[in-house]
Amino acid sequence: MASTTAKEIASELLPLIRIYKDSTVERLMGSPYVPPSLRDPETNVSSKDITISQNPSISARLYLPLQNQNYQPPKNPIPVLVYFHGGGFCFESAFSSDHHRFLNRLVSQAQVLAVSVEYRLAPENPIPMCYQDCWDALEWVSSHKPHKESDASKADEEPWLVQYGTFDKLYIGGDSAGGNIVHNVAMKAGFESLCGGVKIVGAFMSHPYFLGSRPIGSEPKGENFEKWLPCRVWKFLFPSARGSDNQMVNPAGEGAPSLAGLGCSRLLVCVSEKDELRDRGIWYYDLVRKSGWEGELEVFEMEGEEHAFHILCEGKTENVKIMIKRLASFLV
Repeated sequence: MASTTAKEIASELLPLIRIYKDSTVERLMGSPYVPPSLRDPETNVSSKDITISQNPSISARLYLPLQNQNYQPPKNPIPVLVYFHGGGFCFESAFSSDHHRFLNRLVSQAQVLAVSVEYRLAPENPIPMCYQDCWDALEWVSSHKPHKESDASKADEEPWLVQYGTFDKLYIGGDSAGGNIVHNVAMKAGFESLCGGVKIVGAFMSHPYFLGSRPIGSEPKGENFEKWLPCRVWKFLFPSARGSDNQMVNPAGEGAPSLAGLGCSRLLVCVSEKDELRDRGIWYYDLVRKSGWEGELEVFEMEGEEHAFHILCEGKTENVKIMIKRLASFLV
């Protein structure tokens, strides 16, 4: 009989990932990758994959709504949404079936051009690399804003962004860990100018991932708090952060800049009643509300639903329809 040698496990973050001593990473959760589509049969949305950067490796999936009758691209410029997927910073993808399905639905409903960013995942690419990747992707998108002084096209320009996007209506959005990335990118935009002077009109975060060193609301108490999966995720993937009061995950942590500096004009925080991160989402909303930020702030709660239900649910249930309609109404 041929002998086989099982690889030795170095560490694991169950039920999400396992790291072996040969440095390979096994992802235990996440939906399968699916290819883009010239025309999604359910939504009449066209999608394609593009490369943003070779070094570092950043790519994206673009989504464009087609006219229902003749399947032609939009005649007039439409808003641009830069989207950051969830997955605990360590799994899922811009190319995964659940996020592909969700963005087809949202793009069709909202009639926006979406850029879903494939940022590098931890632990192979330690946090905070994901934040820089998403900022770089947003900068790249912003670089497509037309300039009167030069009509010449650049070699790396993406035709869909040039032909169909309007940069007076640039949005960012994300779910779970992607919602956390939305916060960090919006904060950076409040202190640094985007390429071409483009401004973020609005940002939405669905079931955002935030933490703190002490439990709030319905979060586990005592020793169970440290054993809680959201706490273990941050500690495992970003051990050098020295705890969950790091300003990237705790906007009220020591040394965190004022939320009054958020670099967008409108902000929508979405939570769900049965989501274990629900109380942190409300907490974040209250922090922004009390910060002196001068933008338009909204919170939306879906009763009876769990974390990222609008992405994970394959069927288009009534609540999924309500959630997508709410997000679409924000992207105007």
